[in-house]
Amino acid sequence: MTKWIAVSALALLGACATSVPYGPASSDNAKGYSVQPIENNRFRVAYRDNSMDVARSRALRRAAEVTLENGDEWFLVVNAYSDTGELAGGGSSVSIGGGSSSGGRSSVGLGVGISLPLGGSSGPVEHVMEIITGSGQKPENADAYDANDVLANLSGA
Repeated sequence: MTKWIAVSALALLGACATSVPYGPASSDNAKGYSVQPIENNRFRVAYRDNSMDVARSRALRRAAEVTLENGDEWFLVVNAYSDTGELAGGGSSVSIGGGSSSGGRSSVGLGVGISLPLGGSSGPVEHVMEIITGSGQKPENADAYDANDVLANLSGA
């Protein structure tokens, strides 16, 4: 019985650190995708996961699906960014302070600190893209994607 509890606990811990199956996020901070329509052919697509590579690939996959669901053939990424949460776990700081004592003396101090996130990111990462969808000739732009080609290549992502 104890052996099964240990195996179950290890499986649960492993599940926390791995990617979840592709699908919609169940809440604002959950892993998965979210889509926000902005205009008729403009959308904000986001994917949250533990792995930035997975988040990027799955955001592209979802953008291709949204494009086809809206009867279009291609999409153009007009803005994209990744939120890694790295600043919350590390960074540097500089502090300057001053003071005076009752004896009339004053002093100034300077402090420099560096914080290293030794455990890596403390939570999921998110990749967000703003896309415009369209039909007909795909724009000659490195940020323009054929939705069918993206799905053919990333359907397993």
